[in-house]
Amino acid sequence: MTVLAANLVSIAGSCLTYMGVPWFVLQSTGSAAKAGIVAFCTLLPAVLAALVTGPVIDRMGRRRVSVASDLACGVAVAAIPLLQFASILQFWVLCALMALTGLFRAPGETARGVLLPALAERAGMTLTRAAGLYDGAARCAALTASALAGVLIAVLGADTVLLIDAATFAVAAPLFAFGVRDLPEAQPMPQVEPPSLPAYQRELAEGYRFVAATPLLLGLCLMTLVTRGLDQGWSAALLPVHARTELDGAIDLGLLNAAFGTCALTGALIYGAVGSRFRRWPVFTIAFLIGGLPRFVVAAFTDTFTPLAVIMAVEGLAFGVLNPIMATVTYETVPEELRTRVLSATTAAVQLVTPLGALTAGLFVDTAGLHGALLTAGGVYLLATLCPVIFPAWRQMDRSRRPYDRTKGSLPRRSKAKQI
Repeated sequence: MTVLAANLVSIAGSCLTYMGVPWFVLQSTGSAAKAGIVAFCTLLPAVLAALVTGPVIDRMGRRRVSVASDLACGVAVAAIPLLQFASILQFWVLCALMALTGLFRAPGETARGVLLPALAERAGMTLTRAAGLYDGAARCAALTASALAGVLIAVLGADTVLLIDAATFAVAAPLFAFGVRDLPEAQPMPQVEPPSLPAYQRELAEGYRFVAATPLLLGLCLMTLVTRGLDQGWSAALLPVHARTELDGAIDLGLLNAAFGTCALTGALIYGAVGSRFRRWPVFTIAFLIGGLPRFVVAAFTDTFTPLAVIMAVEGLAFGVLNPIMATVTYETVPEELRTRVLSATTAAVQLVTPLGALTAGLFVDTAGLHGALLTAGGVYLLATLCPVIFPAWRQMDRSRRPYDRTKGSLPRRSKAKQI
C-alpha cells in the first residue's frame, strides 16, 4: 500500500505539471505553438533517457533511481514559479527546466513499473488484478490532480500550482524508499562483469533484441508510438486550446480531464476484478476503437461542454482496460532478468514521437486552425486503432508465454498455441 501511495502522489505531481505548465505558457504568451515547444522540450529528453537507461537502472537499483527521479523533478518544477516571482524567468530557461524533468521522469517511471510482478507476488494476488490496481492508482492520481488543477489554476494561478506540484514529488520520494526497502528486486542486480562500455552496450541491445523478436510486443510498440503522440497533442495543445477558446477555460478543462479520469479509473478497477474471465484481444481491440476517433470529432463540431464530457467519459471507461492488458501481456512475456531493459526499450519506443505530437499539434493549430487539426488527428488515430483488427500477431494476447533463448537473442518457434 505504501508503494501504491507513493506512485499515486508521484503521478499526481506529473499530472499537475502536464496541466499547469501548458496553462502557464498560454497565460504568459498566448501562443499554442510555444505551449507545444515546451511539451516537446519536456518529452524529448524523456524519450532519450528511456532509450539508454535500462542497464543503468539495473546497476544502480530501482529504489535509488525512483527516489532520485522524484527529487530531481521536484527541484526543477519548483524553480519555474520561483524564477517567475523574481521576474527573471525566460522562455529558454523554462524549456531547460522542463527538459530536466523529462530526463529524470522516464527512468523513475520504469524503475517503479518493473517492480509490479514482485509486489503482486508479495501481496498474494494475480498479476491481472495487480495491474488493474496499479493502473487504478495512476488513474486515481490523474483524476484527483486534474480536478484540483483546473480549480487551483483558476483560483491561485498556474505558478502557485507548480509549487504544490513540487511538494508532491518531495512526498513521493521517501514514501517509495520506505515501501520497497526490503524488496530484493528493488536493489541493484548482481552483475557478471564489471561496468564498461561494451558491457553496457550488450545489456542495452539485449532489451531491443527481445522486443524485435516478439511480434506482439513489437506491434504494441508501433501502434502506441502513433497513438501516444496523438494523445500528447490532444492533452498538451488541442484540448487546452479548445477549452480556452470554445469553453469556459481552465475549470472546464479540469472537469473534462476529471470525467475521463473517473471513468478510466472505473474501467481499470473493473478489469482488474473480472478481466481474467475474458479474452484479451477482443476487449483490447474494441476499447481502442472506442477511445480513439470520437473525442476529436465531437470537439471539432461542438462548442459546448456536455457532449465532449459525455464522450470523454465513455472513452475513459474504454481506455481504463488498455494499460492493465498491456502490462499483463508484457510481464507474462518478459523474463525477470530482462524486464528493466525491455520495459525501458518499450517506453522509449512508444514515446519516440510523443514530443513531435505535442509540437506538431501546437503548430498545426496556429497554422491550419483548431477544427482542421482535430479532424486530422482523429483520422490518423482511427487508422492506428485498426491495426489489431488487421494484423494476426495481436491475437497472441491470448496465448501463453514462450521461453526466451538468451544465447540466440530470439524466441523459439511455438509448436502449438496454448490458450490461457
